[in-house]
Amino acid sequence: MSKLKFKVVPGAIVAPKGFLTSGVFCDIKRLGTGKGSNKGPKRDLALIVSEVPASVAGMFTTNQICAAPVKVCAERVKRGVAQAVVINSGNANACTGKQGMKDARAMTALTAKQLHMTEEHVFVASTGRIGVTMPMEQVRAGIVAAERLLNREHTSADHAAEAIMTSDTRPKQIAIEFKLGGKTVLIGGMCKGAGMIQPGMSATGARPAALPQGLHATMLCFITTDAAIEAKALQACLREAVANSFNRITVDADMSTNDTVLVLANGLAGNAECGVRSAELKTFQAALQHVCLELAKMIVRDGEGVHRVVTVRVEGAKTIQDADAAARAVANSALVKTSWHGGDPNWGRIIDALGYSAATVVEDKVDIGYSAPGSRKILWSLKRGQPTKATFKQLCAAAAPKEFDLHIRLNLGQAAALMYAADLTEAYVDYNKGDVTDPTTLGG
Repeated sequence: MSKLKFKVVPGAIVAPKGFLTSGVFCDIKRLGTGKGSNKGPKRDLALIVSEVPASVAGMFTTNQICAAPVKVCAERVKRGVAQAVVINSGNANACTGKQGMKDARAMTALTAKQLHMTEEHVFVASTGRIGVTMPMEQVRAGIVAAERLLNREHTSADHAAEAIMTSDTRPKQIAIEFKLGGKTVLIGGMCKGAGMIQPGMSATGARPAALPQGLHATMLCFITTDAAIEAKALQACLREAVANSFNRITVDADMSTNDTVLVLANGLAGNAECGVRSAELKTFQAALQHVCLELAKMIVRDGEGVHRVVTVRVEGAKTIQDADAAARAVANSALVKTSWHGGDPNWGRIIDALGYSAATVVEDKVDIGYSAPGSRKILWSLKRGQPTKATFKQLCAAAAPKEFDLHIRLNLGQAAALMYAADLTEAYVDYNKGDVTDPTTLGG
């Protein structure tokens, strides 16, 4: 699957046949609040609509504190059919009790009414500050305005991508084209996320044993495709794609209450419908995973205050669980992340993080090294637990680029894992500390 090539095309979520979108400003995040450009009239509500009912799949936060929109989506995705998604930024609708659930359902009901479709086929997502009741008057006005502006123009995809942003500095979008069963198929996607990023999503929102335990702005992703694919097959593909993309990133080790990935597949490409045993499913899986991984990397690169992005590659662990635990311990260590920011190849902090992780680690077997992204030409700083002859100057040069790979070999088994991680900067702290004397500066 990894050898498949996909053609990048314009249009993002409206590139596939039969999808329309729009994004509007309706003052959900009050004018004058937030930081920087967020103080102005930034679009804050988006609609995504399929011209026909579509198969749907979803992955949702496993945070035990779960936002109302996530609960609505996790309930409706079981039916396997969707036709629209309404999304807002500026308010997470999390920890809002019965009123929050009422408001989330009201958003889907009004959207369904405006679009003349079944309410259960409308999904909802929110991102923003936790614990604040939704300003439903503005939301209602936004839904009405967004419905009037629905179209398949590329500019509308841009407007929708802007409308879901919170602390993001730029929109995150992609669309690709490929062949499936002799038909041309497109997948488009958009996502948001810059802070409160270490997703650990499952299909139901329940936390399975396979997900890292103890995980703590939101990441949202919406994907459209004109492929014909059964809902069960789509869910299986999304589960694997998310496991190898969004569940492999971290900016600050915080899992949001609202993390959501939704995929709508409306079948208008005209390919023979893919089922769970279809020979074409591997091709679709590879394409979907490509889209998810590209979007996930965009999130890390746009992380709050991020200066460097590091791919942490752990090999030679006893088990997959050990490999994952080791990679996450290093990727989330504040000391390691600050050393990355300073360009300091401090292997002492790295091996320390490995040692306190849940992984089995033997000091005199550990190798630590650096390379360019994707390269197997590694400069080793540590071999079998001891410093190599690599000079400090050489190691500093290896850790200086904006992106590099950190290689860790535990030499105890065959299991491997990786994480796409960000450094920790003064800018991140400054952005998130806020000023309690000015509540408009406080984030989600």
